Amino acid sequence: MRIVFMGTPDFSVPALRALHAAGHEIACVYTQPPRPAGRGKRDRPTPVHAAADALGLPVRHPVSLKSDADRAAFAELAADIAVVVAYGLILPQPVLDAPTRGCLNIHASLLPRWRGAAPIHRAVMAGDAETGVAIMQMEAGLDTGPVLLERRTAIGETETTGDLHDRLSAIGADAIVAGLDRIDTLAPRPQPEVGVTYAAKIDKAEARIDWTRPSADIDRLIRGLSPFPGAWCEVSGERLKLLCSRRVPGAGAPGEVLDDDRGGLVIACGAGAVELLRVQKGGGKPMDARSFMNGTDLPDRLD
Repeated sequence: MRIVFMGTPDFSVPALRALHAAGHEIACVYTQPPRPAGRGKRDRPTPVHAAADALGLPVRHPVSLKSDADRAAFAELAADIAVVVAYGLILPQPVLDAPTRGCLNIHASLLPRWRGAAPIHRAVMAGDAETGVAIMQMEAGLDTGPVLLERRTAIGETETTGDLHDRLSAIGADAIVAGLDRIDTLAPRPQPEVGVTYAAKIDKAEARIDWTRPSADIDRLIRGLSPFPGAWCEVSGERLKLLCSRRVPGAGAPGEVLDDDRGGLVIACGAGAVELLRVQKGGGKPMDARSFMNGTDLPDRLD
């Protein structure tokens, strides 16, 4: 098929590569404009832009798709279909209507659960047992279109958003290739009105650990916000980012560092305890908790 691909972050790259490898004609790749990054604040192309360049594909990065000129340029591509994966711009109706067979979105949840900006984070933070990828026919509403295909996967007990992000990215790439192969036989399934939830954008204010919360809540928050923006607490007045954890037996005052026969870093919560598995000091690199303990004079409690 003749495809316009629209995506921006790392999550989108496997789908672009898979479609190209499957022999589809990528008429053009749309992505967000390069933005300042790194110490020198030089403009850096998006991961999708870099991947498209490596594949020798034409790239466009309009600031918006609101102008008549941008919409006309999109329509002139004469695409059979557009594949959209975390593009970052709202597609106006003329763009949605331009490809002969419309626009398909690869969404990282089992719709209608977790429509919106941060479905992977929210699934982990909510303690969902499973999630997946939905291939959805796009329409004007926010992730409201009918679902053509879905793939389900369990969320592991210690899995972080980063871990799940990478798995779902690969699952989505496989699913979109399979979906296009079967496009003529797939029946669009309208999303039910029951079970709709919204995955609000992550607010950094959510990231401060409140040790008075139950261990289940704290464990989910740590894993759900890893690696970015990262849940955090203070150790002797300095911020410590918590990147991976698991629930373990234990009791004590909230934030208390508990004795652990295995030598782990176990912290008491409002109910139960969590073992911290991976942490990161301010300005440092991620490390396992035992390495952190060996190089730190731990106080009796974390704040």
